[in-house]
Order: sequence, then structure tokens, then C-alpha cells
Amino acid sequence: MQPIDRTLAGQLPAVTPGDAVRLAGHVHRRRELAAVTFLVLRDHTGLAQVVVKPADGQEVPPEETPVEVVGIATASSQAPGGVEVTSPVVTALSGPAHTPPVELWRPEIAAGLPTLLDHAPVTWRHPAVRARWEVAAASLRGFRATLDSAGFTEVHSPKIVDSATESGANVFEIDYFGRPAYLAQSPQFYKQQLVGVFERVYEVGPVFRAEPHDTVRHLAEYVSLDVELGFVRDHRDVLSVLREVVAGMRAGIETHAARAVERLGHDLPVVPEEIPVIHFAEALELVGAPEDEPDLAPEHERALGAWARQTYGSDFLAVEGYPMRKRPFYTHPQPGDERWSNSFDLLFRGLELVTGGQRLHRLADYEEAIRARGEEPAAYASYLQAFAHGMPPHGGFALGLERWVARLVGAANIREVTLFPRDLHRLTP
Repeated sequence: MQPIDRTLAGQLPAVTPGDAVRLAGHVHRRRELAAVTFLVLRDHTGLAQVVVKPADGQEVPPEETPVEVVGIATASSQAPGGVEVTSPVVTALSGPAHTPPVELWRPEIAAGLPTLLDHAPVTWRHPAVRARWEVAAASLRGFRATLDSAGFTEVHSPKIVDSATESGANVFEIDYFGRPAYLAQSPQFYKQQLVGVFERVYEVGPVFRAEPHDTVRHLAEYVSLDVELGFVRDHRDVLSVLREVVAGMRAGIETHAARAVERLGHDLPVVPEEIPVIHFAEALELVGAPEDEPDLAPEHERALGAWARQTYGSDFLAVEGYPMRKRPFYTHPQPGDERWSNSFDLLFRGLELVTGGQRLHRLADYEEAIRARGEEPAAYASYLQAFAHGMPPHGGFALGLERWVARLVGAANIREVTLFPRDLHRLTP
């Protein structure tokens, strides 16, 4: 007898009633009635109902036990997709599973965030919880597809570096074979250098920030989506690419995670053909902040998000021209008024999502900028060699994956959409 190929739960509705099928997955729910037991099996595509009668002589293992079920596809109006499995042979593929810390068969998990995070390897199994990362994974597919089609090259930079990218106070120091090294805050220096090689590059990878934040929007380690491109005219060229990337990420979710979006019950944003832009000075005036304020506070971002929604019907707003004193030394100043920078933040539903802009590209400008911050260019020799050998005008941006997903799904805390978050207090699981 030929072995039966596995049928996924999502494929079961298309099976002809009467055909033999083989399912494999976890026991999602076990409901024992007087004359029948219903086994709801869960795999990565959905749920399938298995009917076990006393005459079948089968034992149904506890919830979360992985099982194989061989039986007959049978039409049933009360089963998911209109088809269930009858006359089953149920085989446990492990020992009986321990009782999970939360009831994963319920539509929603009532447990608090600490319980979810402490038991993350199990609680992520819940379909609605898992859907959050399915949205993240689909976003990554859209991110890569958009940039690949635009001629970008995916690169990977070191995560152990010999100096801080932006601020020495916010790095994790490690012992690297007896000498100090640091976990990378950003791939910034490397992606700039690689513009001189490939012209257009992107990277998906972890970054590390030793900032003592204990907020709902900060992590010590997160996934950064970094993009850098050469031969730009100014930061508006960078913003144009960012718009295409965000639209591509949305399209990736529609294509690859439609079921996850449905489970979560949240609308995807409409990405406008052109993202509305406001200058930083105008933004301060709009929110009633002092004109010498160096940055936007979270309440300012929320107010600007509401204004963009009311004025433009847009979930997105770019704030350009941040003060040079607030931006990293490699930022290009605004021509004609060097108080301001050719940089921007992209706000998404009232939260900063992306920082980007035009970079300096002339060696002399870098040497001047580094000396202005009280350092010597020699300390940046490995970085500056690319500029000594000629670099085009360029710019780029970095997008935090977890922030994007948290805002998409309406998560109150960024840890809800992070598989295994790392912050001030958490180093396990």
C-alpha cells in the first residue's frame, strides 16, 4: 500500500469526501462528549476537525501533543471548511504534552504580558499571537522583493565592531579575545562604504542599543531594515524610495499574510502616492512646542499623526529638516541654512518609525565634522578610506521591524510582537 501524502488543514476543504487523508499537527482542542470526542488539530495553515467515536478505539492525547491522524475526509457543515476527518487512527508523535500555561484553544489569551513573555515558546503557538509574526515575516518578504526589483543588493555587516557608530554611551561592550569591542548599534558605516561598491544596498539584521529605556516602544535588541543608495540629489530621493518600500511591505502582507490580518482584525494602512512632508520648524509651531526644541516628544508625534490624518487622510507623515545638533555627524546639512539637516523621520500613525536622510560624501566635510565633535579623523580611518577614494552623494534610512508591526496590529507594547524580546530586565527565554 502506497503511503498517503500529508494533507494540511488548509487543504482539507478541497479534498473529495471519501478520500483517505493523513494530517499531522498539534492537538489544539479536545472536546469529550458522551457519544463522541472532537479532536481539533492545528498546523501552520489552520485547524481541522477529527471525529473520534468509541468504536474507533482511539485515545486522544492531551492538548498540544503532536499527532498524526489517518482517516476519511467526510463532508460536514459544522466542520472548518465543510470537511472533517472520520474513522481516524490517531498516533501520538511524542509523549503527552504538559498542560500549557494558557488555554491556547481560546480565541483570545487573557493572560498578562509577563506570562506571555515568560512562556514565549508555547504562547506563540496561539493562532492570533502567531499571526503577529506572520505579518512581520510577510513584511520582510515585501521589503526584500521591492528592493530586489529596484536593483538593490542585499548585504550583511559585522555585528561586532571596534567603535561606536553614534554614541559611545549606548553600546554594549564585550571582550573580544582580550581587547574591547562592541555590539553594533547600526550597520551605518558599512552600508555607506558599500554604496561605493554596489551603489544600492540593503540589510536585514539585529542592532543593539544599550539605552536604559523601560518603555513600551524600546528594546535593547531589535530587527533593523537598513537601506542606502548612491547618486541621490538630496534626502527627498531617499524618501521616495522609502515610500516604495513601505508600499511593498504592505503588499507583501496582503499577498502572504492575508489570513493573519483577518485573524487580527486590523485594517492595513493606505500608502499615499506621495507621503506628505512638513519641516521640523513648522512641526514645532503646529504642536505648540518651543522653537528651540531639538527633537519631537512622543506627544508631539501623536499630535502630528492626528493632524496628518485630518489634513491629508494619511497614516504617514515625514518630518524633514531636524536640527543638525540632534543628528549624527555624517548627516548632510540643509543647503542655505546649516542649522537644519537634509534628514527626516517618518511618522506612522503618530509614532516615529523611520529615520533617514542624505549623508555627507566629501572627505573634507567628514574631517571637519569629526573635529567639530572633539575627535580626530584618524580614529575613523577605516571608515573614511571609502571617502578618500571617492564616494557619490548618497543617503538612506533605517526602519524598525517591531515598531512597524506593533503599529500595524495595534499592540500596546512592542514586546507583544517580538519573538524573544531583550530589554533592561529580560534575558530569557
